Amino acid sequence: MGLSGILVALLLLIWLAFRSWSVLLLAPAAAALVALLSGEPVLAHWTHTFMGSAAHFLAQYFPLFLLGAVFGKLMEDSGSIGVIADVLMRRLGPRHAVLAVVLAGALVTYGGVSLFVAFFVLAPMAQQLFREAGVPRRLMPAAIALGTSTFTMSALPGTPAIQNAIPMPFFGTTPFAAPGLGLIASAVMLAFGLAWLGRQEARARRANEGFGAEGARAAPAALENDATLRERASAAREFDPAEMAHSRRAEVAPRALLAFLPLAVVIGVNLLMSLVVLPRANLGYLAAPEWGGLSLSAVGGVWSVLVALACAIAVVIATQWRRLDSLRATLGAGANAAALPVLSVASLVGFGAVVAAMPAFGVVRDAVLGIGGGPLVSLAVSTNVLAALTGSASGGLTIALDALGGTYLARAAAIGLDPALLHRVAVIASGTLDSLPHNGAVVTMLTVCGCTHRESYRDIVMVSIVGALLALAAVIGLGTVFGSF
Repeated sequence: MGLSGILVALLLLIWLAFRSWSVLLLAPAAAALVALLSGEPVLAHWTHTFMGSAAHFLAQYFPLFLLGAVFGKLMEDSGSIGVIADVLMRRLGPRHAVLAVVLAGALVTYGGVSLFVAFFVLAPMAQQLFREAGVPRRLMPAAIALGTSTFTMSALPGTPAIQNAIPMPFFGTTPFAAPGLGLIASAVMLAFGLAWLGRQEARARRANEGFGAEGARAAPAALENDATLRERASAAREFDPAEMAHSRRAEVAPRALLAFLPLAVVIGVNLLMSLVVLPRANLGYLAAPEWGGLSLSAVGGVWSVLVALACAIAVVIATQWRRLDSLRATLGAGANAAALPVLSVASLVGFGAVVAAMPAFGVVRDAVLGIGGGPLVSLAVSTNVLAALTGSASGGLTIALDALGGTYLARAAAIGLDPALLHRVAVIASGTLDSLPHNGAVVTMLTVCGCTHRESYRDIVMVSIVGALLALAAVIGLGTVFGSF
C-alpha cells in the first residue's frame, strides 16, 4: 500500500493543483495522506519531516527570492527595463524584430530581473515592434519565452536565476559551474529557437499573414483578482504577479547608461565574488559548531548571488532614487512578491521530503538510479519528471536533489565525475518539461500577449522544450566524453 499511497497522493496533488487549488493547502494535505496510507505516523511526518524540509528550503533560498523580487520591481518601476528593451529594439529595428525581443528578454533576465516583471514590460513593446514588422502576433510568446525562460535561466554561466542557485549547496558548486558546457547549451537553445522562429516568420510572410488581429493584453492589476492564474504563476516562478500593480512607475525614464548599469553590477559582482573574493576570504570560522560546521562550498555560491543582487539594488536606489516617487511602495511590493512563491515552492519541497521518507520510496529510488546511461542520464530524467509533475522548475529540482542529490554526488565521486557537471545537467533538466500547458509562466505569458494556447503553444514547445532537450542531450554527451569544462 505504501507505493500506491504515494501515487494516489501525487495524483491528487497534481489534479487539484491544475484545478487551481492552493499549493499551500495541497502539499501538506498530500503529505499527510502519503504518511497515512503508508502506515507511518502522520503528525510526526507533518510537523517534522514536512515542516523541517520546507523550513530548510526557506532558510537557504528565501533571501534569493526576496532580493531577486525587490531588484526586479526596482528595475520595472524606475523604467530601466523599458529603456533597455527600447534601445535594443530601436538598434535592431523591425527587420530583426524577433531577434530584438529575444535579446532584450535575455539581457534583463541574465541581469537578475524576475521573469514576470520582464513579461509585463516586454510584451507591449514587442507587440508594437511585431506590428511594425508585420510579424504574426502569435509568435510573440515564443520569442519572449526564448529570451527569458530558456538559456538565461538554466545554461548561461553565472545566471542569478534561483534554479541555478539550488544545486550549489548540494554539490558545492558556484553559479559558474561547467561554464564551457553552459555556453554550448546556451548556443544550442538560442540557435535552435531563432531558427524555428525564423522559419515560422518566413512561412507567415509567404502566406501574407501579417500581424493579425489585436489581442487584449491583461493589465497587471487584473491578475490580483485572477486566483487561478495567480496560484499557478506563484508556484511556477519566483515573483507573485499580483504585486505588479502595487506601486507606481517613474514618470521620467532614466538614461540608457543608468538603465544598463545595475545589470552589469549583477554580472560583475557575481563573477568577482565567486572566483576572487570568497575563495580568498578567511572563512575558517564557518567550521565552528555555532555555524553548523559549514564550508565555503556549501554557502559560497548562494552568497555570491546574494551580494550581487544587493549591490545592484543599492546602485538602482543610489542612481535613480529621485525618479522613484514611491520607493517605499516599490520595495514593499517587491518584498511581498517573494512571499507566496517561496512558500509555494517550500511546500512542494516538504511534500517531496515526506515521500522520500516513506519505506516504499526505496522502490522508486532504485528504479530511478537503475536508469541506463549513468548518473547524468538518471539525474536528467528524474529532474525532468518532477519538474513536469509539479509544474515548477525550482520545486522539481529541489525535490530531486533532496531525495537523491547525495547519492548522485557519491556516484560521481566514485567514477571521477566533476560535481559541476551534475550541477549543469540538473539545472538544464529542470527547465524543460516544466513548460507544459498548465505552467503558470506559460499561462501568464499567453495572457499578457493576448494569445491562446491554440495559436502559440506549439512554438513555445519548440523553443522552450525541444530546444532545451537538445541542449541537455549535448551537455550529457559532451560531459560523458570530455568531463566538465
